[in-house]
Amino acid sequence: MRIISCRARGQRRDNKHSPAVLFVIALACLFALLPLNLQAAERTAVVLQGLDKVTARISKFTVELDTPVVFGTLEITARNCHKKPPEEPPESAAFLEIREKQQGASVKLLFSGWMFASTPGLSALQHPVYDVWVLDCSILDENSESNG
Repeated sequence: MRIISCRARGQRRDNKHSPAVLFVIALACLFALLPLNLQAAERTAVVLQGLDKVTARISKFTVELDTPVVFGTLEITARNCHKKPPEEPPESAAFLEIREKQQGASVKLLFSGWMFASTPGLSALQHPVYDVWVLDCSILDENSESNG
């Protein structure tokens, strides 16, 4: 098999690229290594607000994903949190599992589903003593603590 070349014999191929072309290629390689969806990758916690209807006390607390937090007799576990990008209408939604742990009784699953910050009544916890609703999705700092 014979390879035909368009170059004249003895002519060398120059691999000289301008610095701008090399910079663009390096930048493209760098962006290829980053996660595709930075918005979803950043959200590691859910900011919730809870109301104790007996004492009328409102508590704001942060729940790290897949880490249970206790609020009164409720045990709240956030499984996922989505926040729309800033250029879209604001909306935060979290998938929560809420269980009730009372002394002398078995653990009871009260709520499992998505809660939306903009419409808390759409998918709400039905409980005679406690109300819980989503405020926002956030990035959990190493200095902040989950409290409930």
